[in-house]
Amino acid sequence: MAKNKSKSERKIILFVLVGLLVVGGVVASRFLKTVPPIAIVTEKVTRRNITEIVVANGKIEPVLQVKISPEVSGEIIELPVKEGQSVKKGDLLFKIKPNNYQAARDSAQAGYKSSIANRETSRANLEKADLEYKRNDALFTAKLLSDSDLLSAKTAYDVAKTTLDASVEQVSIAHAQMDSAEADLSKTIVYSPLTGTVSKLNSELGERVVGTATMAGTEIMTVADLNVMEARVDIGEIDVPLIKMGEKASLDVDSFKDQKFGGLVTEIANSANNNDTSTTAASSSSSTTEATKFQVRIRVSEKERFLPGMSVTANIETRSRTNVLTVPIQSVTTRLPPTNNITSTNAITNNTATNSLASKKPDEPPKPIEVVFVLDGDHVKMAPVKRGISDDNYVEITEGLSDGQEVVSGGYKAINRDLEDGKKVLVNAVAAGLDKEVKNN
Repeated sequence: MAKNKSKSERKIILFVLVGLLVVGGVVASRFLKTVPPIAIVTEKVTRRNITEIVVANGKIEPVLQVKISPEVSGEIIELPVKEGQSVKKGDLLFKIKPNNYQAARDSAQAGYKSSIANRETSRANLEKADLEYKRNDALFTAKLLSDSDLLSAKTAYDVAKTTLDASVEQVSIAHAQMDSAEADLSKTIVYSPLTGTVSKLNSELGERVVGTATMAGTEIMTVADLNVMEARVDIGEIDVPLIKMGEKASLDVDSFKDQKFGGLVTEIANSANNNDTSTTAASSSSSTTEATKFQVRIRVSEKERFLPGMSVTANIETRSRTNVLTVPIQSVTTRLPPTNNITSTNAITNNTATNSLASKKPDEPPKPIEVVFVLDGDHVKMAPVKRGISDDNYVEITEGLSDGQEVVSGGYKAINRDLEDGKKVLVNAVAAGLDKEVKNN
């Protein structure tokens, strides 16, 4: 009996030992299991020439175009041009019915002639009054005329002189009215102010139009010189200070696929576009504010059959650098600055991170800094950097790196989220097709 009990105890102890070994193995395997490396692609820090490009959208418009509106109101009785028709300077564009303006001119001419007749009558009356006054003055000297009679003669002379002066001024007024009526009559016929093309025609024969004398007037047509065109694009307020007069631009016009046109910046607006901030009429309490933009005009170098209003995308060259340190633009990302010992690749990097920490207020949370990840064996080091200008593919590094260092350039997830200082990596795993193997590990 005692012997069987001893065997049972041994079996229990054996099972307990085996269980402990299994549990210990599981725990040990979890602790000893290594974290898989992160698959990355790298590229060396290289010196390149970089040209910064500002991209903007807009429309193709003629450099010289004139919106034609009549100065007088009336009915269009002649309209010999059509939209798209070429015209020369001085060609007839349209005529407005002149009847009312001819009548006003004739009335003004009659008033002018009447004022001339009144002036001559006043001059004759003055001569008569002058003779009468001189005769009465002689009689008064000979004591043959009383003081009151002489005074009456003097007053008649003064009245005649004033009447002549008034009639002379009336002649000037009537002449001005006649000139104004003549000018209004001449404005019923409108000629082309330039040689070009009728790019837009808004009115028809027989339509009544409003002149610009009292209001904005009816815009009957637009005449433009289509031989010299420009791109009018909108530039954001952040980029517009970078643009200078005479800078080169590359233009992509939607209507001319696979063609690029050259251009030069000829005008930069001094004030923002008026329609950038708008308030919806449906709700007076809410308003929609868009980004502030400034219009920039770019003269197109090539001559092509451009039409006003064609959509265009402009790539304007702003700043450029030669022989500067560059890395792929996707290599630069942001991380919170380290709060303990700063691991960096050189002294400049240390200064970049230290300055970021020093500028932070005591109660202010740390701000992210721009960094790249530099390859160090099978690990990476986080290097704070300061960047300059950039193009579509590369960015200039002014502080934090040196020529020939190898930085992480892919993949996107690794750079923007997974990588940290000291992380183990597998170089060029994606390019070599080893990324699946890394995931399986």
